[in-house]
Amino acid sequence: MASSQLVLIVSLLLALALPLITAYGNVPAKSVQKTSQVVVEGMIYCQSCDSYGSWSLSGAKPIAEAKVSVICKNYMKRVSYYKAFKTDENGYLFAQLDGFKMGHSYLDHPLHSCRVKLVDSPLENCDVFTNINYGITGARLRFLDKTLRRRNYEAVIYAAGPFAFRPAHCPPKPEY
Repeated sequence: MASSQLVLIVSLLLALALPLITAYGNVPAKSVQKTSQVVVEGMIYCQSCDSYGSWSLSGAKPIAEAKVSVICKNYMKRVSYYKAFKTDENGYLFAQLDGFKMGHSYLDHPLHSCRVKLVDSPLENCDVFTNINYGITGARLRFLDKTLRRRNYEAVIYAAGPFAFRPAHCPPKPEY
């Protein structure tokens, strides 16, 4: 008699649990949203006086804490994104374009809509803008087929530059 009561109780519990099990089985798994990011990388240098007047970076030294801006315009030529970024202690720029949104237009793609320009050099002895790689007029981004992938993060990396500032005063080159 006790065993028949035990079987009855277990079967009642299973009957009550079965709807709960099927209800939880139909709940979709929580989707993990992947964050996609646009990143611009490059280098900022101080051009040596030996290369003054050229686009050569021979003998150039990296500038820490140099500022550049990333400016993106939409298909109607209106600024849709602007932010200034600083280089690290090695003169390397890794600019995550947080908040950059591509529109529906082909022209809103970062390769077509964004430009990188020099903004400021922290070096008093090397703070004159140069247009090396279009640092003054605005350099287009280059796609290098480089992507940084993590579990919930993906960054498409574009390149710009290298850019350079130059000293305000260089000794005159000897003429022969």
